[in-house]
Amino acid sequence: MVKKFLFATVVLTSYTAAQNAYERHCVPCHASLPTSLQGMFMNHLLVYGGEHNFKAALKHYLRYPSKDISVMSDLFIDNFGIKEKSTLSDKELNEAIDIYWDKYKVFGKLK
Repeated sequence: MVKKFLFATVVLTSYTAAQNAYERHCVPCHASLPTSLQGMFMNHLLVYGGEHNFKAALKHYLRYPSKDISVMSDLFIDNFGIKEKSTLSDKELNEAIDIYWDKYKVFGKLK
């Protein structure tokens, strides 16, 4: 019994450690929302345009969330509220944002 528990703990810990910052910190929280991360990405891209502005704006929002700077609709905010301030380190936050950008960017993918 103890061996099974230890094995399960080691496997779970290894799996969690193998995931990147985006998968660990972003995906689980957004899974229950009606708008996908890709949909939110497109909202941010429409407002902020290129990579530099997109990443800077998203990082600022995650550090200092506010209804005034959110790109989500008022209806979405009324139903789901504003995200709580991120507690991620700069390194983890930058990693998550970089992965998010690379996953959904359209630049260079269109032919």
